[in-house]
Amino acid sequence: MEQTEAWVRALDDLTARIAPRFARSEARQRAKAYLQGLLGPAERKNGWQLAEAVGDATPYGVQQFLYRALWDADAVRDDLGAYVREHLRDEEAILIVDETGFLKKGRHSAGVKRQYSGTAGRIENCQVGVFLAYASRRGHTLLDRALYLPEDWLADGERCRQAGIPEEVTFTTKPNLAWRMLQQAVAQQMPFRWVTGDSVYGDYHSLRLWLESLPKGYVLGVSGKETVSIAWRSQRVSELLATLPTEGWARLSAGEGTKGPRLYDWLRIPLANPPLPGWRRWLLVRRSLSDPSDLAAFACFAPAETSLEELTQVAGHRWAIEACFEEAKGTVGLDHYEVRTWTGWYRHITLACLAHAFLAVMRVEALDPKGGPWSQIPPSNSLEGFKVHRRLSSL
Repeated sequence: MEQTEAWVRALDDLTARIAPRFARSEARQRAKAYLQGLLGPAERKNGWQLAEAVGDATPYGVQQFLYRALWDADAVRDDLGAYVREHLRDEEAILIVDETGFLKKGRHSAGVKRQYSGTAGRIENCQVGVFLAYASRRGHTLLDRALYLPEDWLADGERCRQAGIPEEVTFTTKPNLAWRMLQQAVAQQMPFRWVTGDSVYGDYHSLRLWLESLPKGYVLGVSGKETVSIAWRSQRVSELLATLPTEGWARLSAGEGTKGPRLYDWLRIPLANPPLPGWRRWLLVRRSLSDPSDLAAFACFAPAETSLEELTQVAGHRWAIEACFEEAKGTVGLDHYEVRTWTGWYRHITLACLAHAFLAVMRVEALDPKGGPWSQIPPSNSLEGFKVHRRLSSL
């Protein structure tokens, strides 16, 4: 009972934090009820089940809240950032950029198209969201979100109007969406030391140069077609991977997995030094133990004294955003929405991210209230399991 009361008090504090974002008291009450529904035991977090959870006979009140009520999802996103900064802050934290797909039927949901979905592992009819996650020694959670709009969507003005896409929205690539979110995190003074992500983002040279200007360290995947400067000569990554030395490799763990340490062979190749004294660039190469031809490359920027082991740990922390996607979809209904419009997507996704952050904060503070080392906090393989364990599976 005491644990449930602590849960309720913490949720009351969180809803009080975002309350000023809603002009009307009814919208404030709806926001709290929506979060309670996302955190509750309903199997699907769609309009009907969320309405049922709060005692409504129809989903119209929920739909009104998502579509027409006066509130700004970006302002709530800012509150999410402040909440994460307050509870999970860590000067050594890692920001992670990645995307995830939301499978959809039809052609009317904003941004939907037959496109590659990492969630499905193939081309599917889906929406794609680009996300920013925060991974600290205290926990990890989703921090920001952006809906990707394919170019052909923005070429169809009537289709955009029907989906509620603002006229000022222009085509923006996934790396640029990620860059905007990173800029927002910097503007919010979110403490972090590193940025990581896959080659979709690492191949964007301008993003890497911007991080160097801050300066912030990065370990970003790069594809074979990307070029790097080595011995003051530009060379394709694919060429470097074809002529790797046999000596100098180190067998290191990229972190703990479900079956123990994730071991690979690693090699660090010095690149042309950046103009910033005391900092260095490297190409980090990861080789599979079971298949030596399976190679992955990462562009790295960090203080000169940074060890190979630390770079491998940062590269390995990309798992944290995958865990966030799995947890948020399975526990707080990140992908359960039935909205079609731009506004509806941002509102549902923002509140789902906030619900996920709430669970992450509750979990970490219950396990480690003083903020001990990351290694002492068990991986959150199941936030739902944590809720059940703590008798918090319903409000």
